Amino acid sequence: MEFWKLFFVALMPVLKVLLITALGTILAINRFDILGETARKNLNTMVYFVFSPTLVYSSLAETITLRSVVMLWFMPINILLTFVIGSVLGLLVVKLTRVPHHLQGLVLGCCAAGNLGNLPIIIVPAVCKQSGNPFGDVNVCYKNALAYASLSMALGSIYIWSYAYNLVRLYAPKICNEAKIAENSMVNPMSITKTDPENPSTCSRGLPFLSVVGDKSQSQDHVKNFEIQCTNCDDGKKEEAERGEMIMKQLKTLVKKINLKILFTPSTIGAIVGLIIGVVPQFRKLLIGDKAPLHVVEDSIVMVGYACIPVMTLLVGANLIKGLNGVGKQLPLIVGITVIRCIVLPGIGVGIVKGVVRLGFIHNDPLYQFILLLQFALPPAVSLSTITQLFGAGEGECSVIMFATYSCAAVSVTLWCTFYMWLVL
Repeated sequence: MEFWKLFFVALMPVLKVLLITALGTILAINRFDILGETARKNLNTMVYFVFSPTLVYSSLAETITLRSVVMLWFMPINILLTFVIGSVLGLLVVKLTRVPHHLQGLVLGCCAAGNLGNLPIIIVPAVCKQSGNPFGDVNVCYKNALAYASLSMALGSIYIWSYAYNLVRLYAPKICNEAKIAENSMVNPMSITKTDPENPSTCSRGLPFLSVVGDKSQSQDHVKNFEIQCTNCDDGKKEEAERGEMIMKQLKTLVKKINLKILFTPSTIGAIVGLIIGVVPQFRKLLIGDKAPLHVVEDSIVMVGYACIPVMTLLVGANLIKGLNGVGKQLPLIVGITVIRCIVLPGIGVGIVKGVVRLGFIHNDPLYQFILLLQFALPPAVSLSTITQLFGAGEGECSVIMFATYSCAAVSVTLWCTFYMWLVL
């Protein structure tokens, strides 16, 4: 297809997103206050616990089969690459702009975690519905697009709440101090009592033996030397045992602190259930299709899930209201994150995806390749706003970053989508 035709196909979905986002921003301003703080919290809760998991579940259950799961194996790796490469580039921003310590986790999170849920699930199916879309039959394209985008949302949720969550957590002021204490105790667990003259058994290994040997005359008899060496060997073994016990205790404490509820978000659970029903033929016959005995249950879930897209888009606009002020204060930071997310990372994504296609590791489906490429070109994940609120680390700065990056993404996503469609066809 011609470049300009592809450009308009890519532009229309982004314009729809922008219009609904602008409506959300207008509804959130104080003059109207329809999407005020309380309303946003309630809607966010509905999206998190109801709309998002039902949409993910219904999309995957209807379209994913065992064969397609095997074909989509590269998507988790692709998303992981976006996080790892984004983190490395984020470290460059931290060094170049001299970001304060408490904001470093936020910067790394914004560079690593893209909006793998909201935007793909809005943009990709909308591209399929455009007249003259390059991906074939509208109905087939739309169903496949929803499935790919839903899987992207579920995987993105897992990575964000395991990877980006801990990045922000490690650099949060309170957690940072606790981490330093833990690190010091792990590196040198005997440091508190090491120089205690009252407790020679805690000295470092080998020192008691050296001091004793130095003080003894050469005429000291063989048996006493042997007894001293044996005593110090026993002390060394005790020290090793104590260190081992201390490390095991710290590992047990770490395991207890890992909250699996954070990883298994409602969207992730919805994705797991949807994959099970889609892959297992008995469940599929029971729920999916007009002739299925429980198809009314599936239809009800689908109806609820369809509310997710417009509500999420309105909330994106409403949440950006906080970032309208203060853009100038964080300009170097914003420029660095925007360049990475809108220019550098998408370019790297082209090399990775095309290299994998050329090596024959993924199947030759233009729509699948398109969404793999799109995962590199997305603005920061909206979930980072929630994460910064949890730790109280850079909440205001996060709103400013979101406002600036999403404003730039309106142009960059359109251009990259146009280029990606031209590239995969």
